[in-house]
Amino acid sequence: MVIEPVTRRLRLRQWCDSDRAPFAAMNTDPAVMEFFPALLDRTESDAGIDRQIAHIEKYGWGFWAVETLGDEQFIGFVGIKHVADNMPFAPAVEIGWRLAKNAWGKGFATEAARACLQVGFDQLGLPEIVSFTVPENWRSRAVMEKLGMQYRENFLHPALPAGHPMQEHVLYRLRAGTSMVSC
Repeated sequence: MVIEPVTRRLRLRQWCDSDRAPFAAMNTDPAVMEFFPALLDRTESDAGIDRQIAHIEKYGWGFWAVETLGDEQFIGFVGIKHVADNMPFAPAVEIGWRLAKNAWGKGFATEAARACLQVGFDQLGLPEIVSFTVPENWRSRAVMEKLGMQYRENFLHPALPAGHPMQEHVLYRLRAGTSMVSC
């Protein structure tokens, strides 16, 4: 069974081939990718979609494509997924998002993330959900805090080489039963 959350303004859904071009454009936008190690070319972007599709097909949930209701405009992704086994806090399920710049500042990330937390805790019975980013990514950290997540620690991301300027990350956690902060 594939889960596809719907909020007041958004639909989180399985990825479509029509998402590939706008997602690739997002991944070449320096503003969107400011806190990632590099911009992604079309092949890398498509591979990212393929990984998300595989996760959703395996578990029924993952990083979903997000579209606005009414006009069905693709604006990015939001979701929950298993972290890589080499993460220092694995096993865990993370919540994450990446939205096109024209979707920023409208509360979409927080709105969609709340729906994902409800899926994780209420439907899947997860005991905890984590999120992480580089320390300087205050926009994402603000979303984490709006969700009621608590900063726990800094760690070195194992996918980045020693000394990389983005190797240090901050880890936030939210346990089941903890009330989410409202907007």
